[in-house]
Amino acid sequence: MTTDTTRLTPPGTIIVAFFGFLVSTVAALVTAGFLLGARDELAAVLRKPNLTQQELDRAVTLAQGFAIGVVLLVGLVYLWLSFKLKAGRNWARVMLTVFTLLQVASLFATEGDTTTGYAGCAIAVLALVASYLPPSNVYIAERKHAS
Repeated sequence: MTTDTTRLTPPGTIIVAFFGFLVSTVAALVTAGFLLGARDELAAVLRKPNLTQQELDRAVTLAQGFAIGVVLLVGLVYLWLSFKLKAGRNWARVMLTVFTLLQVASLFATEGDTTTGYAGCAIAVLALVASYLPPSNVYIAERKHAS
């Protein structure tokens, strides 16, 4: 009978990454909440000379709903991936890497992002770094071989 020496509990670096991604997700959701308060600014962007006020109101509501829906969906996926990372799944770490890089790129591509958005992105980058530190790599490799 052989003993399994595979680490079953994640190291501190994975725990830091996990909570970092959770905080980053909350920051994204808070930023999405700001969309609800930006109705007038959104209306100014969508205003066309041939739209009635009722059509403009519907367009603004649709745009806000769509944006918030996308943020919620991405947030749920981010949370799911965070839990998979904590469980030692390398594919989740790769997907979180892609999402974090897209998040960083979006900060450079857009104007007017909030302090919360920048903070959430910075936390996601730090969480990503923690997920690639040596103890994290060992844990993920051990979990892969244990499967």
